[in-house]
Amino acid sequence: METAARTAPAAVIVAIDGPSGTGKSSTSKAVAAKLGLSYLDTGAQYRAITWWMISNGIDIGDPAEIAVAAAKPVIVSGTDPSAPTITVDGEDASGPIRTQDVTSKVSAVSAVPEVRALITQLQRDIAAAAGQGIVVEGRDIGTTVLPDADLKVFLTASPEARAARRSGELKGSDVAATREALIKRDAADSGRKTSPLAKADDAVEVDTTELTLDQVIECVVTLIEEKRAAK
Repeated sequence: METAARTAPAAVIVAIDGPSGTGKSSTSKAVAAKLGLSYLDTGAQYRAITWWMISNGIDIGDPAEIAVAAAKPVIVSGTDPSAPTITVDGEDASGPIRTQDVTSKVSAVSAVPEVRALITQLQRDIAAAAGQGIVVEGRDIGTTVLPDADLKVFLTASPEARAARRSGELKGSDVAATREALIKRDAADSGRKTSPLAKADDAVEVDTTELTLDQVIECVVTLIEEKRAAK
């Protein structure tokens, strides 16, 4: 009879990157749940620190002030894909971090090198502690946070498809306005000096424009299973 150790699937670290509205969160959570992996939404961590900055009167237009305050909040991320949590100084932040105010300011906060250094280390520590493996989603996971990830996936989609999806999430929002906001944020995230949004050279690119969520999930699950089998 085979031992559990020989039949247990190999732990894998999976990086899923891409801009907003490509299906990153839905795909990452579903894939992690399906394969028994931990899950980390790194964007939520940047939103959390942005929310803390706003709540504590930090001038979002002053990178120096943001840099000085960056180490003050304590951000804790729960990694259960079926019920991911995030707290700031012990307070549940899952609702407040999704407001339009936070969304409009998160790029400015996350561009500050001191913020990125702190959050990046937090993300690496969480990934290192995930014994069964983890799916980490964000914008610079494959390039900066976890360059040695077992699998890197970069999700893309047309601006129109992404805007339609985000408008569906943000009930009643204007698709054209959402599209403009997405393009503006892409430019900010891709153009920042520290850890810009970019596809890693060894990432598998998946265009989700014409795919259903289930098809994207199945595609990523297949890629992970191939990596596990090769380990």
